Amino acid sequence: MADELTEKIIGAAIEVHRELGPGLLELIYEEALCYEFELQKIKYKRQMPADVIYKGKVIKGQKIDLLVEDEVVVEIKSLSKMPEVALAQTLSYLKATNLNRGLIINFGEKRLIDGIKRVAL
Repeated sequence: MADELTEKIIGAAIEVHRELGPGLLELIYEEALCYEFELQKIKYKRQMPADVIYKGKVIKGQKIDLLVEDEVVVEIKSLSKMPEVALAQTLSYLKATNLNRGLIINFGEKRLIDGIKRVAL
């Protein structure tokens, strides 16, 4: 399932983790990753609404951390262990946006590669 765009996103995340290491707040990693995207000319949107439809009613309140190139949902975490709920959360974002690719990036891991999970619908 690897593709060029998700590889670029992962590469940018690895660069951020290499510079900052684990242990900071999610917001710090989100800001740094956005700056890295700018340096690499990767288009993104931050804190995008992802409304849920329940029996025809739009329910607001969910926000996607990052939407990259209008194609990939990126959920950022900063915990010592990836929470199981992160997968369900990312899947719900994919359904809400009608997209099929997502990444969960947990900057809390000592080795970032252990904290990256690809998600697909």
